[in-house]
Amino acid sequence: MTDSSKGFAYGALGVVVFAMTLPMTRLAVGDVSAPQLPPAFLTAGRAAVAGMLSVLYLLAVGASVPARRHWPALAVSGLGTIIGFPLFLALALRQVDAMHAAVVTGVLPLGTAVVGALVLRQRPSLGFWACALAGFGLVLGFAAWQGGGRLVAADGLLLLAVLSTSIAYVAGARVAGELPAQQVICWTLVAALPFTLPAALWLWPQAPASAAAWGGFAYTAVFSMWLGFFAWYRGLALGGVVRVSQVQLLQPFLALLFAVPVLGEVLQPGTLVFSLAVIGVVFLGRRMPVRPAQKGLP
Repeated sequence: MTDSSKGFAYGALGVVVFAMTLPMTRLAVGDVSAPQLPPAFLTAGRAAVAGMLSVLYLLAVGASVPARRHWPALAVSGLGTIIGFPLFLALALRQVDAMHAAVVTGVLPLGTAVVGALVLRQRPSLGFWACALAGFGLVLGFAAWQGGGRLVAADGLLLLAVLSTSIAYVAGARVAGELPAQQVICWTLVAALPFTLPAALWLWPQAPASAAAWGGFAYTAVFSMWLGFFAWYRGLALGGVVRVSQVQLLQPFLALLFAVPVLGEVLQPGTLVFSLAVIGVVFLGRRMPVRPAQKGLP
């Protein structure tokens, strides 16, 4: 199996893990009529749990401390993955359901591809961009089919979540090209632990929450914040940020499917049609050439 194929396989595994993040976050925070865990606590708490797991993992594998040149990118990755995305997502999911959030955050692959192309100086072909834009168009078409394409206040928070994680993915992928992918997210979480652990304790919820809400918290801490990145960063490093990021076009539709058993939301038959169309676009996109940066460019 080529590195490109391995990259897509790891990327797809990461996407499946991340697709559960939306319904599980909604489960954890509840809605305005029945709030559960506070969004700020969920943000700090899931990072603190994942950070403590990361300490154990790094000690078990005898990992070396990253070089000084790696820390700026790790910091950028941490700001996006530890603070930006989970906080904006949790705040938004207090106001909208998981299916709505899944549609709006469907622009994430395009955002990651654009950031990756600009930062890494890659040169995707016109065919690649056509596939990326086609996928974006499908997501917008799905939004129009679901709700007339209307934006609500929470959509701004969701778009901020998309921007945060697009930048974070690219920063993390750059380090994953030099360090084992598992260590990238672990060192990011460990570096943030002196902040996230006290914050989680300080923000500990005063009101009781349901067992289901704590189950959602546990998933986001162990899988969304930790294990999912083992696969995702490995995939981005092996297959390339611009190309592998397009697998994430499938994420909103997987999130829609997962929202049915987790939250009891209703799945419309048309969702399957859009899912098949997006799968076709991703398949075509991976076959389009993506040229590396020219030698001599910084």
